[in-house]
Amino acid sequence: MELNPIRNLDTAGFEAEVLRAAGPVLVDFWAEWCPPCRMIEPVVTELASTLTGQLMVGRLDIDSCPEIGIRYGVLGLPTLILFVGGQPVDRLVGFSSPGHVRRWVADTIQAATPPT
Repeated sequence: MELNPIRNLDTAGFEAEVLRAAGPVLVDFWAEWCPPCRMIEPVVTELASTLTGQLMVGRLDIDSCPEIGIRYGVLGLPTLILFVGGQPVDRLVGFSSPGHVRRWVADTIQAATPPT
């Protein structure tokens, strides 16, 4: 049995798990009633598995935590927001092909993460 590599986020844990995270965090803003959200879920799960240690991936149900969606201007679903240093650095709204999502995550992390 494989553990789910995606953290389920809520209002109480958002600050600690996303805003104070040591590394980059990809947040998938989704809703149960949203078919495109279910369509993009496999690629988000794949990213969480393949980028373990490089990227934390969390999902936030917009219906359960609307105040966080409002705070970050989430107007369409699914919305993927990449946070680095507690700040949103880029977003991808709507369904995109798996290849596009992978490239967007890789390019955004590279552009937003200072060299070590």
